Amino acid sequence: MAFCNLPAGQIPDHHNIRDWIVDLMNNGISARSVNRKLSTLKSFYRFLVREGLMETNPVKKVLIPKTHRKLPVFVNEKDMHQLLDNISFGDDFEGMRNRLIIEMLYFTGMRVNELTGIKCNDINIHESTLKVLGKRNKERIIPLIPEMVSSFMTYLTKYSEQHSGGADYLFMTTKGRKLYPRLVYRVVRKFLTMVTTLDKRSPHVLRHTFATHMLNKGADLNAIKEILGHANLSATEVYTHNTFEKLKKIYKQAHPRA
Repeated sequence: MAFCNLPAGQIPDHHNIRDWIVDLMNNGISARSVNRKLSTLKSFYRFLVREGLMETNPVKKVLIPKTHRKLPVFVNEKDMHQLLDNISFGDDFEGMRNRLIIEMLYFTGMRVNELTGIKCNDINIHESTLKVLGKRNKERIIPLIPEMVSSFMTYLTKYSEQHSGGADYLFMTTKGRKLYPRLVYRVVRKFLTMVTTLDKRSPHVLRHTFATHMLNKGADLNAIKEILGHANLSATEVYTHNTFEKLKKIYKQAHPRA
């Protein structure tokens, strides 16, 4: 290692640190791990500067290795159509509830905790909107497509039959309790297994699927950000990489000189 080969008493400068980083990367250490080591080293040099043992922090002159973000996993559009158009959920309360769970997650991109927290009075059928309480108790209004409004009305009819005494929350168990996240995971995994072989088949995959499909259809990135409830645009931009990968694939297949 670069540090170990320095003469006794020599304090590593930014050149030594760069050599060390190269050595780490050549030995298969990931960029994320290297950055953690650099963060520790930077804190150590900050201490030396504060104690007057060094004038400057050499780590500041070193470029930090870029970390590669994993692309979000999403279900193909064809598979989602197969699930919603050809798979039977059943006509009883549980079946209608399960279908609405899938539709809500896929049509709006909401999070699991947002889904389970929806109350009956959060839905405005006349204006085709839904009020959602997101992270940090931040409310947002999500527009609903006609298919969702129709599903809501059908579900609410069955809902009133199942819970004649009334209930606050939109999604309930068959025993009349508020729906809990683990049950949502089970429902989503069960039905996604029918149409896809993805390793990940969680509610968050449907959130990724919503955002990716919207971008593929030309939706504005800022609009998707608002619907998803992201605090900043950088969190939404990760979905553009999926769209770009699709574009590259089409380019290679269709380009006359490919």
